[in-house]
Amino acid sequence: MAEIRVDNLVKRFGSFTAVRDTSFTVDDGDFFCLLGPSGCGKTTTLRMVAGLELPSSGSIRLDGEDVTFKRARERDIAMVFQLFALYPHMNVRKNIAFPLVSMGVPRAETRRRVEEAARVLRIVHLLDKPVSGLSGGDRQRVALGRAIVREPKAFMMDEPLGALDAEFRHLMCGELRALHDRLKATTVYVTHDQLEAMSMADKIAVMNDGVIEQLGSPQEIYDRPNSMFVGDFIGSPAMNFIRFEGAAIAGSSSVTIDAVAISLPKLRESRAPGPLALGVRPEQIAIGDPGRTGGGLPGEIFGAEYLGTNQIVTVTTPHGMLKARLPAHVRAIAGDRVSLSFKPERLSLFDAATGKTIRSALHDANMTRRGHG
Repeated sequence: MAEIRVDNLVKRFGSFTAVRDTSFTVDDGDFFCLLGPSGCGKTTTLRMVAGLELPSSGSIRLDGEDVTFKRARERDIAMVFQLFALYPHMNVRKNIAFPLVSMGVPRAETRRRVEEAARVLRIVHLLDKPVSGLSGGDRQRVALGRAIVREPKAFMMDEPLGALDAEFRHLMCGELRALHDRLKATTVYVTHDQLEAMSMADKIAVMNDGVIEQLGSPQEIYDRPNSMFVGDFIGSPAMNFIRFEGAAIAGSSSVTIDAVAISLPKLRESRAPGPLALGVRPEQIAIGDPGRTGGGLPGEIFGAEYLGTNQIVTVTTPHGMLKARLPAHVRAIAGDRVSLSFKPERLSLFDAATGKTIRSALHDANMTRRGHG
């Protein structure tokens, strides 16, 4: 397996720039996710790394070799697509073996690799069955098997679970990660589904409008979003944003919203008076009686969604709707007036005009901030 290094990658289609000045490194053996909404440039980036698209500028190195302008057949990678692209007239064994047959691999070696891939994917019992009668999950295993038998330096996966139903997709996430851990394979995985990325990836690159907004581990991206876009895109429910006018002062550990002082991690940067936004994850909100000592932001409960051990409570405030994740036993009745307080250790503050974070003690000094366009 191998390290993948992408530097200042750009892809233009006529006057439209799909990927802008994008840089990242996939360490040897990492499971790396390109995550973002439709049209953000993630699939175009993957296709350039795979050699299915040639970049307008920039460089791509695979295992130290410059492969920027080499075609896919000249790169030692294997591709898994969303649509399984199996040959319907062949059985499972022949579908998995097809790349090796095309490469002229000896018959005994082909048989060994096919049976080993089938064992790893737990489809040995399907080897002699036609692919037309298989379930979606089994077809995806066959597609993975066809990639595995090549024993490539890296795997490229373009939304491989997108055609599966939600329950089976969740199951396959666990199986894909377990497969990755067994093979120790360098993997670049494209998805628009944050739950897939958060559950499988070692590192995630969140893309928006052709650039990487943030690159880091799932925990870093969730706890310390670099931008309001990342905070909104990652999390279910998403991060709440309380917009207000004020100033940010380096060294301060609080902001004031509607005469209420709200504690937060010590700020490392300053902003002149202007539009700010306090980023609050749903689990950072506590709800109490409106008259309690210490006060808080006032609100009125709009409704609650019960999820077994917890509930998502929607509260109407002067700053818009906020969602709080609370234990199921907490009383939350529509129409009740409440006071909202926040756990300070994970709050984020943003410059609402630019959408970028105002750095605080919450942010590690060595946090990766590559890939901005």
